[in-house]
Amino acid sequence: MEKNDTAVKICGTTEGRLPGSCAPLAFPYVPVQCDNPARYSQQDALQAGTLFPGLNLPFHADMETRFPAANTALSELMALDFAIDELGLYLTTHRDDQEVLALYWSYIKLAREGREKYQEKYGPLLQTDLTPGSYKWLDNPWPWDLGGND
Repeated sequence: MEKNDTAVKICGTTEGRLPGSCAPLAFPYVPVQCDNPARYSQQDALQAGTLFPGLNLPFHADMETRFPAANTALSELMALDFAIDELGLYLTTHRDDQEVLALYWSYIKLAREGREKYQEKYGPLLQTDLTPGSYKWLDNPWPWDLGGND
């Protein structure tokens, strides 16, 4: 066997592969959030990337300093979509939380309004947003060419 060849080691049913060896499989445990957990304000939640301080992991701060997000219309829509997804996941296990349910529907309304404004200015976001006979999404300039800092 040459130096560049790697031997494939057969691991047991309770092991996973690492480069050149086997290791025990992990059995993670993910606790369910308690009822009415502490929440960030809306602005702080968007900056932290989560609505819940208990889910704000330290590596996120490092990523934010390395890759700061531009404050654009598109990133605002992405933030709303993220918040909607996060709230939807929370509501899956906390269906009686009326405050979060109201916030969820208000974010959906904001996202719809934001998409309409965005599409009026920059064109469709998705190919499925086209009207018959219109292929404006193929035309230049693309939204990111315009800056989108409005």
